[in-house]
Amino acid sequence: MGPRQGFFCKCTFALQKKAMLETKANPNISKSTGLPRKRFYRARAHSNPLSDSHFPVPISPSHVDYSLHYPHFFPSSDQSDSSKKIQFADIGCGFGGLLISLSTLFPETLMIGMELRDKVTEYVKERILALRVANPGQNQNISVTRTNSMKYIPNYFEKGQLSKMFFLFPDPHFKEKNHRRRVISTHLLDEYAYALGVGGIIYTITDVEELGEWMKACLESHPMFEALTEKELEADPVVELLSSATEEGQKVARNGGQTFRAVYRRVTPPL
Repeated sequence: MGPRQGFFCKCTFALQKKAMLETKANPNISKSTGLPRKRFYRARAHSNPLSDSHFPVPISPSHVDYSLHYPHFFPSSDQSDSSKKIQFADIGCGFGGLLISLSTLFPETLMIGMELRDKVTEYVKERILALRVANPGQNQNISVTRTNSMKYIPNYFEKGQLSKMFFLFPDPHFKEKNHRRRVISTHLLDEYAYALGVGGIIYTITDVEELGEWMKACLESHPMFEALTEKELEADPVVELLSSATEEGQKVARNGGQTFRAVYRRVTPPL
């Protein structure tokens, strides 16, 4: 065992021991499963993405400390010699169901959830840590950060860095005066196109028909996106998770609701 591996093993053991001690002392953690109890982390379903919340934001993508998010891959905060970057971003990740499902499908791909609500973000952090302790070696490639993705996407991702972005059951902001708060818009698609590499995919789904039509229309009219064909959708293992991996999706399925999906690829705009 080399010195780097030995250091990593010691760090992993220390983190696991700390998490086990915290589980015993923390009433928010279930003693039977070791996972956080969701009822202690409930928050309002709706947040105003245009308000100024107070949380740390990296100055640039190079200032994102990967060692805090992925200690398995980055045992030290010095990541200057590593080419491994976050590739998937779950925007408004909720309680983290999609991240956890994707983690097993793409165990070597770094992915992050971006959530505005502080209690929900804390729940996802605790959930990921508990899963890492319960299943050593697994779920090391997922993390979460509290941030406003409508404002700070360029602070987290370099140009063309991402290969997948997810917008699952976003807030519909029904009132017309609040449509500017919607996380999919022509203006914001410019930001997402910057972060996505050519060939990268945006996945959207909602149970609100009007919002589904809105997101599809925004993507359809944008010169840097094109719809995936039905054949491509059927071949993509991620598509099935859009309606089944999240709490919202499961609720819609239980109630027999309908969903509206739009999946588009980032392309090079015509000259």
